[in-house]
Amino acid sequence: MTIHHHREAHPDMSVPDPQQDAFGRVTLGFWCYLMTDCLLFGTLFAAYAVLHNSTFGGPTTQDLYRLPLAFCETMALLFSSITSGMGLLAGLKSHPKKAVCWLIVAFLFGAAFIAMELHEFHDIAFVQGHPWTQSAFLSSFFTLVGTHGLHVSIGLFWMLNMIAQILFLGITVDTFRRLVVFSLFWHFLDLVWIFIFTFVYLIGSL
Repeated sequence: MTIHHHREAHPDMSVPDPQQDAFGRVTLGFWCYLMTDCLLFGTLFAAYAVLHNSTFGGPTTQDLYRLPLAFCETMALLFSSITSGMGLLAGLKSHPKKAVCWLIVAFLFGAAFIAMELHEFHDIAFVQGHPWTQSAFLSSFFTLVGTHGLHVSIGLFWMLNMIAQILFLGITVDTFRRLVVFSLFWHFLDLVWIFIFTFVYLIGSL
């Protein structure tokens, strides 16, 4: 059976439609960007795997990692991902107020994650006196986790921008498309953190 798709001469532009060409192009383009980010994080993971035992007489992974704090960071980012997903569903149903409320909750969880990560970095580098320049292990650790934290920080600013757009413009084809792209980015960061928590913190604490 052959199915022929014909473009609508006058598509309805008042509601989000994932079959619209602009939607597909933007989403595909952003997936391409995420693939480049996968290469970036893959390189950082590989560097950490090679260097995590190169402590130069300094602290080891068992000395530095605090699993309870890392677990709290994980829960904060997971709940942020869940609530941002709820915001996307609210946008799909054209409920701008609900979408904004869910995004605000997601922002608070994401901000809590960044606050805990900054506290961890401050504790390691300044309280315990182990800066990133002390050993190859610490350099790879701060670079990997810090790069992820930088992405999350950018995502938080992006989330504030989305909240403002939905508040002033409502749920339109454009704002919904941007919300979908943002959700892809946010869930991707959540997935990367799961790998960091598993391979850096859990395995490093054994």
